[in-house]
Amino acid sequence: MKLSIPGRAAATAVFASVSLLAGGSIAGAAPEAPPAVAAAPDIPVANVKAHLTQLQSIATANGGNRAHGRTGYRASLDYVKAKLDAAGYTTTIQQFTSSGRTGYNLIADWPGGDTNQVVMSGSHLDSVTAGAGINDNGSGSAAVLETALAVSRAGYQPTKHLRFAWWGAEELGLVGSRYYVTNLSSANRARISGYLNFDMIGSPNPGYFVYDDDPAIEKTFKDYYAGLGVPTEIETEGDGRSDHAPFKNVGVPVGGLFSGADYVKTAAQAAKWGGTAGQAFDRCYHSSCDTTANINDTALDRNADAVAYAVWGLSS
Repeated sequence: MKLSIPGRAAATAVFASVSLLAGGSIAGAAPEAPPAVAAAPDIPVANVKAHLTQLQSIATANGGNRAHGRTGYRASLDYVKAKLDAAGYTTTIQQFTSSGRTGYNLIADWPGGDTNQVVMSGSHLDSVTAGAGINDNGSGSAAVLETALAVSRAGYQPTKHLRFAWWGAEELGLVGSRYYVTNLSSANRARISGYLNFDMIGSPNPGYFVYDDDPAIEKTFKDYYAGLGVPTEIETEGDGRSDHAPFKNVGVPVGGLFSGADYVKTAAQAAKWGGTAGQAFDRCYHSSCDTTANINDTALDRNADAVAYAVWGLSS
């Protein structure tokens, strides 16, 4: 998550049809049930963590970070792209320049679905220069990647078109996502029925925060967490500070999840979520200690499943 822009101070449930068609006029005719909507799969947290291990290894081999314009970022992008290419996605690398360095976005489209109704999920793939960026934002990047791979494994054929994105240079001011949105035609912007953003979803002292932007997307995530019996709060710490902002600014419906950065967990929040009151949600935010040791597995598991729940539910 980008540091410098201030914000406003920011179970597995399944989608299935629950209504039955009313009986016809013929006495005794059995009502017909509409076909059930495909259930979202459970996303194996071990798979998500395996991606994080790879991102950590990439950072370690490339000066300790995966920052914009550095070799670690391009190696991270190449890792994600190879997984998607093997899974049958159509991938596109979008190049831009920021701070005198070349940056890249990675866009992956799943074949099929109505391309006039695009459900898009994204996360920023870059870290700050101080560290490997495993929670910020390897966590979101790995969960989005594993959800995309789950689409392929399931042979999912949604009604709407699915697109996934990994953004460059978010930490420099949402540069990659702004570049993508700016270079969309007005017609292509209008085709995006929703953009879902996942930035920091495995914080070690986690909260469960839901963006309150588009009501339908917000309800989708709240319904998922209600099914787990986990209370949520509206996300305020990251308002305007992540890659949903450029989409929101041009009228695209947006939503997403967040587990907290350097804001401090209150006693009330610790009472309902566990963890440590009086401590930041992520004490390693933008620091060298944001490594694979800086992840809460429960939060990562729940949020990764929520990604899939929303992708399946909003695209069906």
